[in-house]
Amino acid sequence: MSQLTPDETRELRRAIRRLNAQAWGVSFGVLFGFTLFLATIILVVKGGENVGQHLRLLAVYFPGYRVTTAGAFVGFIYAFVVGYAFGKLVGFVYNRIAGPTA
Repeated sequence: MSQLTPDETRELRRAIRRLNAQAWGVSFGVLFGFTLFLATIILVVKGGENVGQHLRLLAVYFPGYRVTTAGAFVGFIYAFVVGYAFGKLVGFVYNRIAGPTA
């Protein structure tokens, strides 16, 4: 195996240090969306007299969201968007703190 030049070493460290903000956005989006989807479906299956009274309050922030099967899909989309924005923000802030790109 050959030795890396100082420029190659510096570039390798820079590439490793930086985060892919879009990948973080998609990861957080899927995590947030799937979590809300799963929580909604579990409450729908559980049933009862007052299904998801606390989760129902998300309709204030997510218009169209209900604790129903269809609402689970609507909630997934909203939570994905929120999670994507959060993940992008995490990646952006980390890359700013990690240092310059060059």
